[in-house]
This record gives sequence, C-alpha cells and structure tokens, in this order.
Amino acid sequence: MVLRFQGSLLKQLAVANKSVGGGVIVVLAERDKEEMEMDIAKLEFDFMGTSVICRSGSPLILADLKKVDLVSVSKARAIIVLASDENADQSDARALRVVLSLTGVREGLRGHVVVEMSDLDNEPLVKLVGGELIETVVAHDVIGRLMIQCALQPGLAQRLFSFCGQIWEDVLGFENAEFYIKRWPQLDGLRFEDVLISFPDAVPCGIKVVADGGKIILNPDDNYVLKEGDEVLVIAEDDDTYAPSPLPEVVFLFFFSHSREVCNRVFPKIPDPPKYPEKILFCGWRRDIDDMIMVLEAFLAPGSELWMLNEVPEKEREKKLTDGGLDISGLENLKLVHHEGNAVIRRHLENLPLETFDSILILADESLEDSIVHSDSRSLATLLLIRDIQSKRLPDRDTKSTSLRLSGFSHSSWIREMQQASDKSIIISEILDSRTRNLVSVSRISDYVLSNELVSMALAMVAEDKQINRVLEELFAEEGNEMCIKPAEFYLFDQEELSFYEIMIRGRRRQEIVIGYRLANSECAIINPSEKSDPRKWSLDDVFVVISSGD
Repeated sequence: MVLRFQGSLLKQLAVANKSVGGGVIVVLAERDKEEMEMDIAKLEFDFMGTSVICRSGSPLILADLKKVDLVSVSKARAIIVLASDENADQSDARALRVVLSLTGVREGLRGHVVVEMSDLDNEPLVKLVGGELIETVVAHDVIGRLMIQCALQPGLAQRLFSFCGQIWEDVLGFENAEFYIKRWPQLDGLRFEDVLISFPDAVPCGIKVVADGGKIILNPDDNYVLKEGDEVLVIAEDDDTYAPSPLPEVVFLFFFSHSREVCNRVFPKIPDPPKYPEKILFCGWRRDIDDMIMVLEAFLAPGSELWMLNEVPEKEREKKLTDGGLDISGLENLKLVHHEGNAVIRRHLENLPLETFDSILILADESLEDSIVHSDSRSLATLLLIRDIQSKRLPDRDTKSTSLRLSGFSHSSWIREMQQASDKSIIISEILDSRTRNLVSVSRISDYVLSNELVSMALAMVAEDKQINRVLEELFAEEGNEMCIKPAEFYLFDQEELSFYEIMIRGRRRQEIVIGYRLANSECAIINPSEKSDPRKWSLDDVFVVISSGD
C-alpha cells in the first residue's frame, strides 16, 4: 500500500514485482480517484502484470485505512508513507501522525512501514512512535550524501559524465542490478573468498550473520566461514536470476595452483593515492547542510576549504549550523569560507574564483523546498551561469574539442565552451524533476543527481526487503564501506587479458569487492557483468566500480 500518489514509485514497485508476474499496489491519497487513474494512464508505462488500485481518503483517518478489505493496511505486505509537498517540518509532522494512525490499527500490521522523511532531525521521533515496524528513508540525507560521493571522485568523475549518478540509479533501481539477501545451505562451511566466485550471475558483497542477531556485514574478511543460518547479500538482476555453482576452472587454477604465486608477484601493487586538500563550493542552503559538512570533514584531507554562497546571513548560518549539531570550532580538515549572495545573480557568482574549485554542488535551496519547478529553475540557471563564467576564464576555452560527447553540439559555440569547462571541474546539480534532468543531460555540461527518482528507488527497495535499509545506511555513511570508482591500474597492466573473476580476486588483495566496470569507449557502467569467466583485454583507461572500506 502507498499512502500518497507518486508515479516514479509506482513504476519501481511494478518492476520489482515483474519476476512474480506482478502484484497489487493500492494508493490511498487525498485526491479524486478518477484524477489519480488519469495520472497513471499518462505515465505510459507497462506495469507488467501489476494492478494499481486508487482510493480517495486520508491516512490520518482509521476508517479510511480500513474502508475496503483490499485496501486494509492490516493485510498489506508493506506500507509506504510518502512525504508531502509541504516544507520539511510540516511534511515530517504529517508522517508522524500517519504512523500514529497505523499503530492504532486494531488488527495489527502484517507488513513493515517505510516512511519517507524530509529532515534527519525528525527521524528519531518517528522511530520511537513506530517501533520495530518502521523503516525510515531520509530523502534529503540520502541525496546530500550521494552528491558528496559523486563530487569526491577527482580525476575520474571529471572524465565520466554522470557516471556516479548512473551507478546509483542502476543499483537502486529494479531494472538493472540490485541487492538481494538469500540463504544458500550448500555454501555452509565455505570461506567468503570462495563464496565470492560461486555465483556466475551475481556478485556477493556481504553476509547476514545469524550468530550476530542477523547483522549484515558488507565486504567481510576473506576467511569468514559461512555458518548454518547465514545468508548471502548479492547484487543481481533479479531474485530468481542467480544461484551458486561450482568454482569456475580458470579461477580454481588461478587460486589454488602454483600460478597463484606468480600472479601475486606480477600483480600491480599501486596504493591509493594520498589525499590532497580540496576546494569545494556549495551554492544554496539545505536544511541538512550541517550533516553534509560533517561528511566532508570525515572524507577530506586537512587544509581543505568549503566555500558557501547563499542568501543566509553569515551570523545566522553559524547559529543554524550549531543548532544542527555541528561543532564549527572542532573542524580539523575543513575551513568554512562564507560568501553572502544569490547564486542566480551573475555578479555574485563572478566574485568567486569559479575556475579554481575541484567540485561545485548546486543545492536545492531550502527556501524553495515546497516548489519543485522553481527549485529546478534556480538550479538550472545557476549551472548555466557558472559554466559560462568558467568557460570565459579557463585559458584553453577556445581549444576545439574532438570528443564524441561534443559532436552533437558542434554547431553551438557556447555549448561547446561550457562542455570544455565541464572537463575541468565537477558540478553536481540537485535536480528534482525528471524533465529538468533531460535538459541537463542533453547539454552534457554537468553531472547530476535526480533526487525524487533516486529516493523512489530507495523507498521501493526497502519496501521489498527492509533489511536492505541497513546496507544503504552503511554505503551512504561517512564511516564503513562505500561504493566508489577506482582506476584500472590498481588491478591490471595495460592490455592484460583477464576474466572479470580474476579482477574480483585481485580486488580482494585491496580488501575491495569489484562489482562492475566502465570501458574507456563506453558511455555506461556495467554492474554485475555476465560471462565472468571469459577473458578479455583491458585498458588502463577503463575504470572499476568497487565496494571499499575506505581505510
């Protein structure tokens, strides 16, 4: 059951149920039933056997929650409480009231409740009221951390247009590869090192440890031995598309014969490069900006700078940051540089050294959080102004580029100049509407993060399996494992012929799990590739997607 209408979420839930021939989604919202049905028809989406039933009513009223057997929350496998279009505090207050209504259902709830929160500070109260049945997804927090992860890929993200965002869309969505947890008794007694190469159609990346209360351990030690009751966390195309098989011969020989010593001897031993100070710009003010700063403080090297351009007065900023829990005086790696101004006014932007930043994050401003159209318009205007100023300041702005990514715009000099500027610095734009995303992506002048659709993907995934929320929380946290991009030179020599299994094994020497790659001449990443045993030649211009402890 979905409490409130949202087309992108309905699509994700339908794709999730494709393997079982479809399911039933009931939408309960304070809208006219016929109006919702018309909106679903406008989606022009094949629901692949899933039925969507709309009902008018309020989730705050118990009678509406139980009005029809088919709609009854007590029978739902999962209940999703979506954020409203109000500001964050009003939306979260409403979510709290809905949770209170659900706890009043006398028959009890069969499924779990997934609540979309708008502010991280409001999350504890909802969990307190809802107890163990509640799983929260803090939309703002997820997107803020994702923006930072995409921005902190210097050298790589500058070459890979929207690569980081595409990876997360692949992993969070149900159309490509996603997380699944399942018990495989035939793997009991095997070390994780062996489990890793036991799935031709999946990539194992963690263990649900029964002896530790069902705790999910991402990227476990190679020597961990699976015990009875343990489950395996994998990335796979669907829950019915993978199963373990005997160790592939090429890997068996690689692993257990004397050739292992040879392979170890010639294996590239390039350490991760040291961290250098970075210079980052935030345009706009988010209500959780204090949390974003704390994440940057954890990731960046000493001497880094965070410049902030927004319309919040400097003294008021410090109070907001302090009230949010940030100890400004305790920042050791990060220096805050304040500039007051409007990011859609050119002269305010021209006062900044825009050509010197390693990355620029354009935030959906708090003042426009209840208007998606106005927020995206502001972000798009800021993006265009920054790229135009950068293109005029960069010394090689007149150099003609022969890159394939520019070929579609050879007739437009201003687009070409902006694209050349995009090769010099990273801009991550927080985009809320998919139509705005299309405008940004067709111009290819920015990386982007599509907030609403990514949040819908996360909500659908947690609705399908609430355990996955623990995995997402760790991958987005400032500590623990993270998903990141690594260069090919960490795993192989130029033109070396290796199977993907062999690269996975080499990744283990770095305490990483290699889950996919992007070839130098390709537009997209491939997560959980097929034919993992087949050797191929690799280039040093290729890159790999890994889950790494970040140590």
